[in-house]
Amino acid sequence: MIKPVHVEGRKAANITIYTLSTCGWCKKTKALLQELGLAYDYIDVDLLNGMDSDEAQEQIKKWNPTCSFPTIVINGEECIVGFQEERIRSLAEQ
Repeated sequence: MIKPVHVEGRKAANITIYTLSTCGWCKKTKALLQELGLAYDYIDVDLLNGMDSDEAQEQIKKWNPTCSFPTIVINGEECIVGFQEERIRSLAEQ
């Protein structure tokens, strides 16, 4: 089972981000969430190995069939694909 990294903050929603450690947009997304003071979990998919990597890819495909990054899953109900600043900022209003 994949163990995401937790970042402390205000819990407006259950936010999980699938990222690549080298992705500039992924870094911007994490920075924006921190600026907003929101708690979130992230998984750097490119740092996973074997079955964990396969499991992460399957989880991402459920939300984002193209498997692009970042893929942000909110409350297990909706998904934001890519760095969509306004949609990400709206999470702070929940």
